[in-house]
Amino acid sequence: MRLILGSGSPRRKELLAQIGVVADDIRPPDIDETPMKAELPRPYCARIAREKVLAVQADSDDVVLCADTTVALGRRIMGKPENVGQAAEFLLAMSGRRHKVITAVAVRRGAQVWERDVVTTVQMKRLSDEELNAYLATNDWQGKAGGYGIQGPAGALIPWISGSFTAVVGLPLAEAAGLLRAAGYPVWGHA
Repeated sequence: MRLILGSGSPRRKELLAQIGVVADDIRPPDIDETPMKAELPRPYCARIAREKVLAVQADSDDVVLCADTTVALGRRIMGKPENVGQAAEFLLAMSGRRHKVITAVAVRRGAQVWERDVVTTVQMKRLSDEELNAYLATNDWQGKAGGYGIQGPAGALIPWISGSFTAVVGLPLAEAAGLLRAAGYPVWGHA
């Protein structure tokens, strides 16, 4: 049995390694991640994770794991910023407010798919112009939902979370391990 990680995210690969899971292959799927009209953040995130896991080519006995992380400010989906201006817009919108980080995980073996999503509430401190500009200058915002990664320099901007830290990073480990076990994949230092 082989594990295929359907993600190019180095963070997801590193998180799996923390529980002794190393993918046999990495195959990021190429899907359209555009939200549907009036689609809410949580159903959107679950749909994208499911579409990703179904898009990965795999043998019937392979286990495929995919995930999607979405930042939601109310009903607004805040994806990966296209440029520094959009990153600044996202961060200013979240400044001094709470938002939700939703990470959906989908695991497939053959035709069967197991799914979970985790919602974590995150408080961002009120950002001064100096803090905002210093963070943007790190370029850490690139390729990250909502324009920040809690595991990097932006960790200094997040005084409080309620929920799963690993889900905010990009893969809720407890839930991912449970889905892998449900699919028959050995977790914790398989050979």
